[in-house]
Amino acid sequence: MTTWLTRRYLARLRSRGTSLDLSKLPDAALLPLRRDGLDPVPEIGALRDREPVSRLPIPGMTVWLVSGYEEAKQVLGDARAFSNDFAHLVGRTGVVENHQPGGLGFCDPPDHTRLRRLLTPEFTMRRLGRLTPRIHAIVEDSLDGLAKAADAEGRVDLVEHFALPVPALVICELLGVPYAERQAFQQFSVARFDVLGGVGASFGAISRSRDYLRGVVEQQRRCPGDGLLGMLVREHGDSVTDEELTGLADGVLTGGLETTASMLALGTLIMLQDREHFTALRDAEDPALVVAPFVDELLRHLTVVQTAFPRFAREDLEVGGVRISGGDIVIVSLSAADRDPRLGPAMDSFDPSRPPPSSHLAFGHGIHRCIGAELGRMELRAAFPPLVSHFPRMSLAVPPAELEFRKLSIVYGVDALPVYLD
Repeated sequence: MTTWLTRRYLARLRSRGTSLDLSKLPDAALLPLRRDGLDPVPEIGALRDREPVSRLPIPGMTVWLVSGYEEAKQVLGDARAFSNDFAHLVGRTGVVENHQPGGLGFCDPPDHTRLRRLLTPEFTMRRLGRLTPRIHAIVEDSLDGLAKAADAEGRVDLVEHFALPVPALVICELLGVPYAERQAFQQFSVARFDVLGGVGASFGAISRSRDYLRGVVEQQRRCPGDGLLGMLVREHGDSVTDEELTGLADGVLTGGLETTASMLALGTLIMLQDREHFTALRDAEDPALVVAPFVDELLRHLTVVQTAFPRFAREDLEVGGVRISGGDIVIVSLSAADRDPRLGPAMDSFDPSRPPPSSHLAFGHGIHRCIGAELGRMELRAAFPPLVSHFPRMSLAVPPAELEFRKLSIVYGVDALPVYLD
């Protein structure tokens, strides 16, 4: 039911048209959003190795693609030279002002500093520890739901019945909203990252999700609960506005639902395509020791958030020896940067035994690094071991070539993952 509703929702958004249809841009301009199965297309790897900072052919704009690891860290880590303020896009793409998404990812200091300081206490490991029992209970309940949803042959869609419900319920728990709202969370999250409908459709989905979350904030303002929003209302009162609370809630939704769902689905796919990884986790005497490096390598290898939010150069400067002018747009390919051969040998392969890079970019870098990174790790580490232990003979129910991967989506994923549980 959820998958059907989500597809209907996306179809409705796409039918409304847009001022800029990204799918009609030259292929070279869409290179950062294209993949070949689980891997970035070979062309972006070749471009990174040849030209880690290159010009994207987008009419009417000067847009640079940064695909090298060190160059990406330079851009992401320099909030003085680069702005995240979404207002820079208004007027350039037909995006109107009331579509501005807000939240931490689209603002600069000092606003960013103040808002992030509000959230930071709730994302410390000590505070997140309070969620640990609920995360494990959510995983167990979702595994029961997965088993009950299987047909007579033991076939079921792992995306619909496990990969999406787990992070949706965790976010509901974190924010303090009713579990019954998870379907709306799933619809809005998927729609906002799929750019096949164009910029207008994607930002229209953002506006609708914010309208929904604004209602949640208003309810929490009247009767603060025990979750994140209730805590912010109780501790900060009117010093944080409803619009700011809406943006923060929207950021939690943006950063925590579709990303974790994609990691759960694609991580399972990797295990099912290479049983060595599946059996290593299933048969481990201490799964916690195996799952930690497994998850970290999954994060680097998949880097499901394919590009960082756009940066806007505040001044003339150089990145990787390339001159960038003030006002230029800079797009960082996180997926290409995390496979930069300068990080080590065979970076295109999945190898949980490799020494991890000093820091992969799956969660970004600098002041805009995902504030929920540790929560995401907690969910993945909690989900994979019981998944393989509950269903030790799980297998793909379709040939890999028949899987429908998301096209031109900032957050990469698979629409469905049919599996046999036995």
